[in-house]
Amino acid sequence: MSDLFWLSDAQMARLEPYFPKSHGKPRVDDRRVLSGIIFINRNGLRWRDAPREYGPHKTLYNRWKRWSDKGIFARMMAGLAAGHGEKK
Repeated sequence: MSDLFWLSDAQMARLEPYFPKSHGKPRVDDRRVLSGIIFINRNGLRWRDAPREYGPHKTLYNRWKRWSDKGIFARMMAGLAAGHGEKK
């Protein structure tokens, strides 16, 4: 599939300060998982319909669920918006 979405190095550098610290076992590749989450949300797909290049759909869902519950994605969006003069 050639129309997959991948976060660039610059985009990853802007997001990394918002990532939680890894405890114990290292996380699966953040770029792959976050790119997959964005692809799923942009295209309105079910988790199980994620292209295999992003890894197991269960990994994508688990990261999305865990980070959403902890407010990590909300902090990312607020921090990125604030960095561009947008109000929270």
